[in-house]
Amino acid sequence: QVQLVESGGGLVQAGGSLRLSCAASGSIFSLYDLAWYRQAPGKQRELVASITSAGSTNYADSVKGRFTISRDDAKGTGYLQMNSLKPEDTAVYYCAARRSWSRTDEYDYWGQGTQVTVSS
Repeated sequence: QVQLVESGGGLVQAGGSLRLSCAASGSIFSLYDLAWYRQAPGKQRELVASITSAGSTNYADSVKGRFTISRDDAKGTGYLQMNSLKPEDTAVYYCAARRSWSRTDEYDYWGQGTQVTVSS
């Protein structure tokens, strides 16, 4: 299986930017689909963005035009570039992965999360 470790979270002002990283180990990274989830206090966990092993991307409506998901298979790392951050983006962000040949939509492997706080 694959192990995931997020980094890059922090405190930024509204309108600022952060880049989250998801370092993978323990398996063949290029064979996995990746996703970023977030969970804010009092809210349901939300799928923010996903990218397949082939590079196809999808975004939640709330982040379209502001966030970009990407991957570097040679480095075994996924990224979430977050621009024009808003206070409503404040949440714990989680990296998740699933085998590209999975017959289900759920992501099987999860990182520990990294806190993103956007001040107003």
